Order: sequence, then C-alpha cells, then structure tokens
Amino acid sequence: MDIVLPTESGGRASYRLMGHPVEARIGTAFPRIAYAAAHVVADPIGMTSPWSRPVVDWDKTMAFRHHLWRLGFRIAEAMDTSQRGMGFDWTNAKELIRRSIAEAKSVEGADLASGAGTDHLAPAAARTLDDVIAAYEQQFAFIEGLGGKAIMMASRALAAVAKGPDDYIKVYDRILSQASGKVILHWLGDMFDPALKGYWGSGTFEAALDTVVAIIERHANKVEGIKISLLDAGKEVALRNRLPEGVVMFTGDDFNYPELIAGDGKRHSHALLGIFDAIAPVANAALAKLADGDRAGYDALMAPTVPLSRKIFEAPTEYYKAGIVFMAWLNGHQDHFVMVGGMQSARGILHYAEIFRLADQAGLLADPELALTRMKHFCAVAGV
Repeated sequence: MDIVLPTESGGRASYRLMGHPVEARIGTAFPRIAYAAAHVVADPIGMTSPWSRPVVDWDKTMAFRHHLWRLGFRIAEAMDTSQRGMGFDWTNAKELIRRSIAEAKSVEGADLASGAGTDHLAPAAARTLDDVIAAYEQQFAFIEGLGGKAIMMASRALAAVAKGPDDYIKVYDRILSQASGKVILHWLGDMFDPALKGYWGSGTFEAALDTVVAIIERHANKVEGIKISLLDAGKEVALRNRLPEGVVMFTGDDFNYPELIAGDGKRHSHALLGIFDAIAPVANAALAKLADGDRAGYDALMAPTVPLSRKIFEAPTEYYKAGIVFMAWLNGHQDHFVMVGGMQSARGILHYAEIFRLADQAGLLADPELALTRMKHFCAVAGV
C-alpha cells in the first residue's frame, strides 16, 4: 500500500507502508504502575465556537478510556493531555472527572487519578498565596468528594505570585496536609508550559530539586509518588535517587521513557505518560515482555516508538496534544480530526506526515487500510 507524502524539501515522495500492527497481550499484569494520560474527543458538530466554547463527545471520550483500561493501563484524567489550560477549562474537566470516576466503577480493575490544579483562577487574578491555596482546595474537594485520587498539577497562578521556594513549600504543605488520601505530585517543565518557568522558586534544577525533595520528605505519608516531565533522563534519575522509601517515581519523560521504566538494575521509574495514549497497544506488549523477564523483547518493541514520541513532542512541546489526537483518529478511535480549541491547526502537514510514517514503522497503525485512507484524505485537504 502506497501513499504520496510531502517532504521537508517541499517536494513529494511515495511511501509504502511497511509495519505490521503489534498485538497487545490482554490480561497480563504489568511489572510497573502504568498511567496513560488520556485525551478528550471533541464534538465537531456541536462545537460552533471551537476557540471559546469547547464541546466534548462524551461517548467517544469514555470509549477511549475503556480502550486504555482493557489494555491494562490506569488513566491519568484531566491532565495536560486533555488540553487543561489549552482550550479545556475546569468546568469541562469537572464533568470529565465525574464521568470517568463513575465509569471506572463499572470496569473490574479499572483505576484512575485526576488532575487537581488552579486553572479556574487566572494567573493575573491571583494576588496572594491564599488565593492559590483556595483554588487548589476547591479542585481537591471536588475530586476527593467523588472518591477520587488527586494528582497535584503545577499551577500557573502559583508561579505568578510566588516569590521563592518558601512560598511553594507553604502552598504544598497546606494542600498535602489536608489531602484525604495519597497524592501524586507533578513537576511539569516549561517546555510543556512556558508559564511555569522558574517553578519551585528557583532558577536552577539543583535548587528546585532540593525544594521538591524537602516537600516530599515532610509529607512522605501523603505522597504516593511524583511525576517529572523535564525531558531529561539525568534529572529524573537525580530525583529518583533521592526519593524517600515508599514514594515512587513516575516518569513523564516522553523522550527517554523506555530506559527509565526498565531501570538501571537498582531503581526504576513507573509511568505516567501522555505518549501512552498514542502507543498503548505496543506499550502493553512491551510491558508484558518486561513482566516475562524479556528485556530484549521489551527494548525491541519500545525502541521504534521513541522516534514517534520525539516527533509528537518536538518543540513547541505544548502542542504535542495534536499528534496524540491525530493518532487516535488514524486508528479509528474517533471519526474526525477536530480538537478542542481548534488545536489540530497547531502543527503542519509535514509534522503529521512524519507521524504517519513513524507510527507505521512502530507497528502502531491498528488498521493500515483505514489509516492509509484517512491520511490520503488529510493530505488532499492540505493540497498534497
């Protein structure tokens, strides 16, 4: 099966599909905790003002969560991958969280944790740390009131008002001390959100690391783990090596996840990854190999997904959600490639063409004929 795709030089080249869809292994217990941060499916008919009034296709959105649960993943709900802060507001996030928690109760073994942030508080409207604390408290109360587990997301409002590390410590002390259950923390780098530059009140990683470790040590009984998304394996390992016993590392490194999950023989990372939304069948098969003690088989499956992930998460990294949803469309999980906020326009045809090639080579086109047909239509709209 062939398709004509655009090239970086401005020309066109024929591409022949070469990959074979990787089959997942249903029912295998993973040797790592594995959260997939899941996207939302927009309703293209109902969304008459996509930039300002998102409308969600709840049936398709929930169906995708069932797809992830069937493959053995936990779900990280209402996180960055769902476009929190980039077209998807807290009002919609509340409905998403409510539906997902209720849906999880209908599925044996299903599990999820939901993002609690301050995104209903505009950074410019935040005047004091108490404003930030109140915003966090509101979202924690909603999630925990439904019986859910909270992921404490990084806060743009806190980054705007904090004067230094002590302000971060004050806010995190307050929220963690009040949490009804264990919390997952999230250290999100400014490559994912430029408004978070200088988070933790420091200009260097080393100083920020000390602040994070101090917070975790003070609340080790309330912190299940921390996700770090800095796209730097060395920084993740540095934090991993300093975590108190019983607190786990969740890799959020969409560039280096295979080696971090496999570990160095002494320590390993668990996973809370946006890329798992797009590569779930292969990640499932790879983790099953790791459960078998087959490191070579794990590496063979995971390695081809890395170029794809690096392409999806290339700079400007915050637009990676477009590639995630594009993959869901290619694989038939939704009938259109329209996103909340019109974010499908954040990437160009060359980007999507390369995602198509790399997905094929990684065995991630579940139905190659369907993907080929959809890619041809997509290229035609772009004038290719």
